[in-house]
Amino acid sequence: MSGAVLTISSKNYSSWSLRGWLLCRMAGLDFKEELLSSDDPSARAELLLLSPSFLVPCLTHNGIKVWDTLAIAEYLAEQFPQAGLLPREAGARTHCRSIAGEMHSGFSNLRSALPMNLKAHYKGFKIWAAAQADIDRVTAIWRECLGKYGGPYLFGATPCLADAMYAPVTTRFTTYDVKLDRQCADYCETIQALPDMIEWIEAAKIERTGIEELEAEF
Repeated sequence: MSGAVLTISSKNYSSWSLRGWLLCRMAGLDFKEELLSSDDPSARAELLLLSPSFLVPCLTHNGIKVWDTLAIAEYLAEQFPQAGLLPREAGARTHCRSIAGEMHSGFSNLRSALPMNLKAHYKGFKIWAAAQADIDRVTAIWRECLGKYGGPYLFGATPCLADAMYAPVTTRFTTYDVKLDRQCADYCETIQALPDMIEWIEAAKIERTGIEELEAEF
């Protein structure tokens, strides 16, 4: 028994918590969730982009504590190599790490202009130019990976670390009515049809916590 605990914040608003949670599910880890209140300073710092580094999600497993979603991803890939969080072939594995790192450190305009909100839908949302540049880069990454590795996931037939990192972006594109080509739209549908994604989204939609700063009328 692992006794693993994953500390997360809001399921409706927290893209990083979703990534960490998906990674734990993909790894096959038996874990319990610990939900921080939106009033917790660490949770608010993450949700409102008030800090360059976040303490949630945080995984405690076998006496080891690891925070930061990319660190959690690498830890789980080491502990559960059979889960396939990283591709087997060296080139694909390096590619996967590169685009995961790009998501981890970049796309700040996308994050600030299109905050994650699974309960909302803004039809005809007007996207400003800097955010559109991030969207264009994300979709270019998707098209390259889907073309190179054959889909339906970014690195082939099964979801991996990269899909967990980009999964919240698919929900942002849905929330803000982002226009996509067929290939990218299909990828969004594929990710959101994953049983774990369906479970998370359903839980988010019944979450009672609301954060005024993330519920502005755009």
